[in-house]
Amino acid sequence: MSNTIDPVTLAQCKEKLLRSREEAVEQLVTLKSQIKETQYKGDEIDQTNNQLDEMRILTQQNRLKKLLIDIDVALNKIITGSYGVCEQTEEIISSARLLALPWTRLSIEGAEVSDRLRKRFKQQGHT
Repeated sequence: MSNTIDPVTLAQCKEKLLRSREEAVEQLVTLKSQIKETQYKGDEIDQTNNQLDEMRILTQQNRLKKLLIDIDVALNKIITGSYGVCEQTEEIISSARLLALPWTRLSIEGAEVSDRLRKRFKQQGHT
């Protein structure tokens, strides 16, 4: 499968992906140092606040790790020539969407299909 988006858009997306990857890695390093600085001293309220801060940091780390995976998948798709194709519908993802979210795997239609399937799955009692 060859690239189905124009070379200019592809180059812009690749640049955004590389920049976003660098920023995410820098943020992870910062968050890691913040966790190391967390101390559990003081009264129960101080300790609870420290635990809440740590949970917030861990949540941010998880989001950044997921973003890094999505970015790496997108960069790999650029290399393999499959970038810009929706994983759900196999249709071309619009250039505007790719420029806004260069790591997206889904077109707008594909995202809607995925949301409907996820909602149906939840309604059937699955988690």
